[in-house]
Amino acid sequence: MDTLFKALNDPTRRAILEMLRKKDMTAGEIADQFNISKPSISHHLDLLKQAKLVVSVKEGQFIFYSINTTVMDEMLKWLMQLSSKKKK
Repeated sequence: MDTLFKALNDPTRRAILEMLRKKDMTAGEIADQFNISKPSISHHLDLLKQAKLVVSVKEGQFIFYSINTTVMDEMLKWLMQLSSKKKK
């Protein structure tokens, strides 16, 4: 869970997730939306993959990234369990 929260702690990574929510994209397409280097985008994508927030699929010479909502669903379920108090 620490990896997940670390990944979500950065505004660039959150912006990448918002973009991937709309459609699958290549690293180049993602990088074109930011004013930072492509290696930096690759680093952000790697952290998102480590947190299992994105998955990648190679198609020819391109790697397409897509959002993995399963991890978010599990986190929300966990947060909901934390917020519900047990009555005595």
